[in-house]
Amino acid sequence: MKSDNGTVYLIRGHDDDDEWVSPEPAEAVITEALFDATDLTADDIDYIGSYVEAAKLRAVVGDGDDDTITFDVEGNEVTVTAGGDVSVGR
Repeated sequence: MKSDNGTVYLIRGHDDDDEWVSPEPAEAVITEALFDATDLTADDIDYIGSYVEAAKLRAVVGDGDDDTITFDVEGNEVTVTAGGDVSVGR
């Protein structure tokens, strides 16, 4: 998932500790969540950028302009929060 500003990254699992957390590419985190929550495989889904615009995702996880974004991936509702959490529902 690339945009004019580069790949969108999520920082998951951070809390108030000073421990450093490695950012992960949003596409990898989102597809992993889809695979864990559904029977979908890599052959079943397209590039995540075809389901959500990078700029809209960046407004949540990068810029902090929005709290969450929800979009559909092959009949599954994917929600990404500003804190980097990804949930998948139907």
